[in-house]
Amino acid sequence: GAAGVSGHAPVGGVIAKLQAVPMSDIPVKPQGMLRRSSSSRFRSDGGSCALEKLPGFEDVPPERHHEVLREKINQCKVVFDFLDETTMIETFQYAEIKKETLCELIEYVLSTTGGVTPDIYGELIEMVSINLFRPLPPRVNPDGLEYDPEEDEPILEAAWPHIQLVYDLFLHFIQMPDFSTQHARKYIDQQLVSRMLELFDSEDPRERDYLKTTLHRIYGKFLNLRAFIRKSVMDIFCTVVHEDKVHNGIAELLEILGSIINGFSIPLKHEHQVFLWRALLPLHKARFITLFHPQLSYCVAQYLEKDPALMELVLAHLLKYWPVSNSAKEVLFFNELEEILYLMEPEQFALVQEPLFRRIAKCIGSEHFQVCERALNVWNNEYIISLITDGRHVILPIIFPPLFRISKHHWNKTIRALACQTMKIFMDMDLALFSECTLGYKESLRAQKKANKRREERWRALEAAVQPQIEAERAAADAAAKAIAAAAAAAARRRS
Repeated sequence: GAAGVSGHAPVGGVIAKLQAVPMSDIPVKPQGMLRRSSSSRFRSDGGSCALEKLPGFEDVPPERHHEVLREKINQCKVVFDFLDETTMIETFQYAEIKKETLCELIEYVLSTTGGVTPDIYGELIEMVSINLFRPLPPRVNPDGLEYDPEEDEPILEAAWPHIQLVYDLFLHFIQMPDFSTQHARKYIDQQLVSRMLELFDSEDPRERDYLKTTLHRIYGKFLNLRAFIRKSVMDIFCTVVHEDKVHNGIAELLEILGSIINGFSIPLKHEHQVFLWRALLPLHKARFITLFHPQLSYCVAQYLEKDPALMELVLAHLLKYWPVSNSAKEVLFFNELEEILYLMEPEQFALVQEPLFRRIAKCIGSEHFQVCERALNVWNNEYIISLITDGRHVILPIIFPPLFRISKHHWNKTIRALACQTMKIFMDMDLALFSECTLGYKESLRAQKKANKRREERWRALEAAVQPQIEAERAAADAAAKAIAAAAAAAARRRS
């Protein structure tokens, strides 16, 4: 109790040794040499366990296969440290034995029907858990700053030679023709799925790819886990969006979701619609959307194909999260917008055309040529042109001012040409409407010039009205300053 409230840390062990060493003798690692560690260094028991080569299945009679299978599974529960070179040299032969054993287990599962009985499931899944589930390394780059997935190279998992084989074994185990889902439910449960979802944040793309395939197989076979998996994935997405966190596995999770959404029954359940507007659509405002936007766009398109009535909701969210200050994201949003418009019926288009083309008009007037060019390329799609033709009386008056302006004054020659080409499309579409918009725009320019002139005249009149007062205040301030200076000089003479 007294030690717990003491203001001094106990001195002993490593701290006492360090205090006894002069500061000049303590080696300092250069800042540029910092390395992010792989997760395998956090736990290892391979150095204290000497493995022996077990006989192969072909070397023992069939009645002993069950016993040898257990022994091999237990042998694979030993974990090795692939980062410590000294330890790895000492245990290299044992690591190779484990690798060979894993290969034998994979071959046995693939070639034997009925060889892995339900009483083995628990031990096999325990071995898989020991090898796969581990703390991930801290998210730090070599300079000690936060890891940036768009800039920094990922650190690959050091223990991958073993981990890859464990993933292969687990996948083949789940896909066995005689695999009993009923017996496996006891071991492949919500806890295992939760720990597997944590690994999706691994920097190693090879591992995330295996996790994607494995989780998809589990979703397909274990009906009791489907709702839990969807809810857990939604929690990850909400964390990324609302806590502004970086997550490495969003693209892979969205790929799984794309396949899941494709299997939704029609009409969509309420919980599936909630997933769309609470988890998927807010992902559009995530910081690193460039890493997973194609997969996100595909998932949204799958929803719209299932239920076109969601079109207005999706488009409203897309405009709400439009990245007005990030040109690269704006180009991505235009890609998704084209896909949505391609799925849209004319009746739905009429409901959203005004807010949609107000945003497109702002992009047409952008000084960033890529954004402007992408906005003008919308008119390259014949189906979208047919939609615009029906709504031209609403659309052309909105986009005509920026379109006319950039056709004359944009700094980029290509943009000026595209703007002229777009204007020609509208001329061919409805010459009378185009002429009306031209006259209206010229009239608005004249009205604007008159308004500017009136504003300047009002300012001049205001300045003339207040000028006498300003001069009087300035004269009063000068007189006060002179009086203060005279008083100060008189006081100085009296003191002298």
